[in-house]
Amino acid sequence: MEAIGDDELGMVLKRLNNKSDRISCSQVCKQWLRVEGLLRTQLRVLDPSLLRSFLPRFPNLVALELGKVLPDVDLEFVAETCPNVQILNLNLRQTCPVSDSTEEIGYDDLTGDGICSVAGRCKGLKKVYLRRRKGIGNVGVISLIKHCTDITHLDLSWCSRITDGALESLGAASSLQSLNLHGCSLITDWGLASLATGSSARTLQKLDLSECDRISDIGVVFLQQLCCLEELSLAECGPKITDAGGVSISAICGLKSIDFSWLINISDATFLSLANNCNHLVWLNITGCELATSAGLRCFATHKSLEVLIAASCYSLSADGIEHTLLGCSKLRYAVLDKRLRGWISGDAIANVNPLCRIEWR
Repeated sequence: MEAIGDDELGMVLKRLNNKSDRISCSQVCKQWLRVEGLLRTQLRVLDPSLLRSFLPRFPNLVALELGKVLPDVDLEFVAETCPNVQILNLNLRQTCPVSDSTEEIGYDDLTGDGICSVAGRCKGLKKVYLRRRKGIGNVGVISLIKHCTDITHLDLSWCSRITDGALESLGAASSLQSLNLHGCSLITDWGLASLATGSSARTLQKLDLSECDRISDIGVVFLQQLCCLEELSLAECGPKITDAGGVSISAICGLKSIDFSWLINISDATFLSLANNCNHLVWLNITGCELATSAGLRCFATHKSLEVLIAASCYSLSADGIEHTLLGCSKLRYAVLDKRLRGWISGDAIANVNPLCRIEWR
């Protein structure tokens, strides 16, 4: 019997969808091990310390995940070994909690030097996730945008060294669709203006600015120029965002998801504008908006697309206002409401709410 060639063996291995079966096949002999490695397109690395011993077996990787501490030299090795990678997930998974807020924990292991190496060699990158990599600064981001012109998704949440300089570069990106800047507290209004007036204004669909507490209405007003935006979070961005910014956001008619939670100076004027202009809105979070009243909530009673309403810790809402909204919003599927009002809403009203709507009390 003739030996099976690499091409024939490759055709056999491609038919194996079960991960454990692929691993078993790779243990048959050296040829099977080599061919299986050439066919592998996705890999999650659990122990980066062994990276140099096994990564060369997978030169055709498209998606790579490394969630632990990673020095620049190892990332440079990744760039040299896997130049075809398109999805690079370096989100840091915290395994040793030191405090109650894991989002504030990060390491300065990986810096802009490592990201520059990847950007220079892996020019086909489309999705890059760098959550909690606190050593990443503007240089790495600028290099990614310069060399990886097809990048669509970028997660920089809790990368605390990111400043307006990075946003100026991001604004010039021509294919960026999703940008997460959650916890990048050095960003200011100038950065938002740069982001919203560049090429990315025509492509960006999802933007998370949660806890960027240096921004104000001045910068938020520029966001209305993001004509393709569908998802926006301004959660916990501080008291400098008021109805001036909130009303301007409603000019983005295609918005489907908005998070205004804990914006204490957003009031009914914003909600009225959203209800009237954002006809495609599906998800709305106004938790902790102290100025929200039943008058503002009632604006959504006839909304045709709203499916999720989160309105916990809104102490000025009345049982009547909530009742009216729940009964009138025909597409509502899920609502989170303040538990103190539970006893004031009639059982009949709750029973009459769309049977598909689940109510959670907090």
